[in-house]
Amino acid sequence: MSEEKKEQSAAEFNELAKERRPSLAVEFLYFLMHNKKWWLLPIVIVIILLGALVLLGGSGLAPFIYPLF
Repeated sequence: MSEEKKEQSAAEFNELAKERRPSLAVEFLYFLMHNKKWWLLPIVIVIILLGALVLLGGSGLAPFIYPLF
């Protein structure tokens, strides 16, 4: 590989490294769209809701959450 190509490749790499990376949620949505794994979405939503319920159950909002069940 010639020196010019190495420098060009290094410059491209540096430009790509400076780009802003998408968040985890956006990256997950890209994964779902491109791989057609839409069946994962309800599972992830339920896990997030259960995690939120556990976190809120240990807070001051617990007395207001318990009557819902």
